[in-house]
Formats: sequence, C-alpha cells, structure tokens
Amino acid sequence: MSSVPPGTGWPGDAATPRTPVARSAAGVRRLAAGSRTLLDVDARSSVCRACPRLVAWREEVARTRRRAYADETYWGRPAPGFGDRAAHLLVVGLAPAAHGANRTGRLFTGDRSGDWIVAALHRAGYANQPTSVAADDGLRLEGARMVPAVRCAPPDNAPTPAERAACAGWLEREITLVEPTTTAVLALGAIAWQATFAALAALGWEVPRPRPRFGHGVTAHVRTPAGREVAVVASYHVSQQNTFTGRLTEAMLDDVIARCRAYAP
Repeated sequence: MSSVPPGTGWPGDAATPRTPVARSAAGVRRLAAGSRTLLDVDARSSVCRACPRLVAWREEVARTRRRAYADETYWGRPAPGFGDRAAHLLVVGLAPAAHGANRTGRLFTGDRSGDWIVAALHRAGYANQPTSVAADDGLRLEGARMVPAVRCAPPDNAPTPAERAACAGWLEREITLVEPTTTAVLALGAIAWQATFAALAALGWEVPRPRPRFGHGVTAHVRTPAGREVAVVASYHVSQQNTFTGRLTEAMLDDVIARCRAYAP
C-alpha cells in the first residue's frame, strides 16, 4: 500500500471515500473556493492529486519506507493544516517531510523539524506538550495553527514553482477562513515567506511594496481587506541544516515566536 485510504480510521483523517479529489491546479482552485470550513480544506487537500511528480514521490516513499520505519504504515498523502481553528497565530511552513508528516499524517510530526517548532510552541504556551511523534499522541495547539505552503513531501525538499503555484489555492482558502482571528503570521523559511505574501496579495490584502526581503526576525505589517493590521514575522526554517549548524538557535526561535505572541488580542 502506498498511502492510507481516506476514511479508514487514521487519527485525525478528515477525508472520507466521498471527499472530492483535485487533479489539476484548476481543480485545487475550484475545490478550495468551495470549502466552507477548515475541516473541508483539511479533507479536500489531504486527497489532492494535482501534481503528478509529488504524488509519485510521496507514494513511492510510503511504499519503500526508511529502514527505521520499515514496519510502519505511511500516510503517503498531502498533509493538511493542524491546530486551533480560531488561532491568532498562523505558522506557515514549507512542506511535509518525506519520513515526517508523509509518514505520520500530521504536519511537523515525527522529524527533527517538528521537534524544534513544537517544543518552541510549547515553551511559548501554544502547545500542550513539547513533543510531536504521532498523529494520536495527544498534541493540541491553542491559539496557533500550522499550515504548509506545499502539502505534499517534495523530492529534495524542493517543490517546483509550478507545484507551489498549484498548491497556493489551499493556502489562500485557509488564510481566508482564519482571517477573522489572525493577528500574526510566522513564516518559516524563505519559501514560506514568499508564499505567504503571494497568497495575501492574491486575496486582496494590503502588503508592502516592494515586498520585504526575507531575513530572520524581519517583521512586516499587512492589512486585511477589512482594514485590520496583521504582523508577518520571518524565521529561518527549523530544518536540520539550520538547527545543526547553529544558524537557528532555540533562543532565536523563541524570540520570533514571542514577537508573534505580542500581537495576541
């Protein structure tokens, strides 16, 4: 089996065998626009098949598996957002890890990146526990929600521009649905930073021109179509490349999350 069929009891699976499937960028736009709730977005995005390269990769990884997880069943599907549906903080990441969320079925779960961001959210009071190892481990987020810019695990952690564009419909709809409560966005990495501003501009938010360049700790202020101000804060991504080398430290991550917390209502 290369992926978990929807509606078969995987913890947190919002989809059913009747959930409509997007098979193109246009299909993503149509199904995302028709999603009335975050649960709809979660379900529909979790069965998306719009990008053939990503579908083939995520399912191949789920079929062959890493030796350490050889006896496990892999999720093998797109990873939807996770967390508080009335969050003030929206954390935007890059994409699921091949042996992280592509295995566990929950964003930032089961890999070193998840270890870092969940522990930091716990230190800041957003998460009820400091670890994220499996979809049924009891993790809850209060006041924060995590979403990926691209919902399938990409080869070499590098989605193509076309794949990023195809997935943007899910991110835009998610932002629209959380807009009433959002006061801060934390973008993890340059791709998430770019995807966030692209989505906000497409949705008619007032964004700085020229768009601010990515850099750890950079903060920009945007306005919703209703005129409400939201802070967008940049952080280096919680990848092992950054955390193992010391480019990103716990103190640096705590600092940007504290900046986001300062905008809580």
